[in-house]
Amino acid sequence: MGSSYQPRPVEFYVSAWFYLFFGLLSLAIAGACVYALSQVLPALFGLIASTGMRISEALSLHNEDVDLKYGMLTIHQTKFGKSRQVPMHSSTVDALRRYRWMRDLASISAQNDAPFFVGTRGRRQGRPLDARQVHRVFADLREQLGWRNRGTHHAPRIHDLRHTFVVRRIVKWQAQDVDFDQAMLSLATYVGHAMVTNTYWYLSAVPELMALAACRFESFMSQAEVEDA
Repeated sequence: MGSSYQPRPVEFYVSAWFYLFFGLLSLAIAGACVYALSQVLPALFGLIASTGMRISEALSLHNEDVDLKYGMLTIHQTKFGKSRQVPMHSSTVDALRRYRWMRDLASISAQNDAPFFVGTRGRRQGRPLDARQVHRVFADLREQLGWRNRGTHHAPRIHDLRHTFVVRRIVKWQAQDVDFDQAMLSLATYVGHAMVTNTYWYLSAVPELMALAACRFESFMSQAEVEDA
């Protein structure tokens, strides 16, 4: 197996999202996880799913990086040492606004340079969310909901929310009459891929996208044959 190998991504579907947030509520009621007692994890997971951010990028956000007036995120020094701006959908902005309002009610993390996603109880109150704790909560939810992996990893991961965002966007563009190459370049920039080839990789890694790409190729060849006739 060569070093260029990348495992097949896993997609989340609407039903999985329903059960994910229902699971968060159940954990909160059961008192199994203090993080689930607030709006922080639904806001965090929702942001990753709606923007395709890496979890490390989301957890590194500060208040000054989240512009809810203009719906813009600023991500600094990402995985490949680059910074970028990420526009958000209005529904994402509304969800983050609700989370921030509830967070600020507790007089937590209001300073511009304070972390945006914070713990709200106990020793973690006002401190950045701990990535290991977030992953543990997700693993608990995965076990509770009985999720099984359909890809090459041993189980669905938070990072698969990012994969799902990319796949869903490509599927939508494939079905539309858009400048596909330009759209893929924009998507690569949006999600912070170092090279656009990392974005095109999804076309070969996801069966649904492979089928759509084959249809586009057949359509292109048919048009070329007509023009050459």
